[in-house]
Amino acid sequence: EEQKEDNNSTECSELGIMDLKFTSSRKHISISVPSKSQTMSPHIKSVDDVVVLGMNLSKFNKPTQFFICVSGVFMFYLIYGYLQELIFSVEGFKPFGWYLTLVQFGFYSIFGLIELQLIQDKRRRIPGKTYMIIAFLTVGTMGLSNTSLGYLNYPTQVIFKCCKLIPVMIGGVFIQGKRYNIADVSAALCMSLGLIWFTLADSTVAPNFNLT
Repeated sequence: EEQKEDNNSTECSELGIMDLKFTSSRKHISISVPSKSQTMSPHIKSVDDVVVLGMNLSKFNKPTQFFICVSGVFMFYLIYGYLQELIFSVEGFKPFGWYLTLVQFGFYSIFGLIELQLIQDKRRRIPGKTYMIIAFLTVGTMGLSNTSLGYLNYPTQVIFKCCKLIPVMIGGVFIQGKRYNIADVSAALCMSLGLIWFTLADSTVAPNFNLT
């Protein structure tokens, strides 16, 4: 019996020591969640940083940032559209839409390589296969758009481009299961009709449609 009591006391003391160790070890367990800035890429300093053409717009308030970005989009798209129409107005250039696409993406690649050399973080975060799919779709989009100018005049191409938001929304409903309210649909229709109206505002400009 004395031996049993000794064994029991030994087991109790061992359990007590284990419990003490477990209790003391629990005091040192800590779970740290990295902040949003730590999980971001090293070359992205803050979520609020808005960098456009190498210029940091974070010192401006939100409405000013929005106005600068919207103005930039309009300005560069107008220049791009004007130059594209000017190129295809050159006699004999219409069959060379894919060549123009080659030149465009050649410059895109050069600018991409320059940016890659300037940024600090060069780790790949997206699989190469995804890049290839996006590249194929982007080249196809711009190549077919440029080639279409061999069959259509520029105003007709712009009209089709203005309407592309509508099939995109339809695809979002059937493919991605998105749901749009009346305000979204009305905004898309008003934007498309407004751009078409703006394109055809000049009475001397008439759309030229080719079945091909």
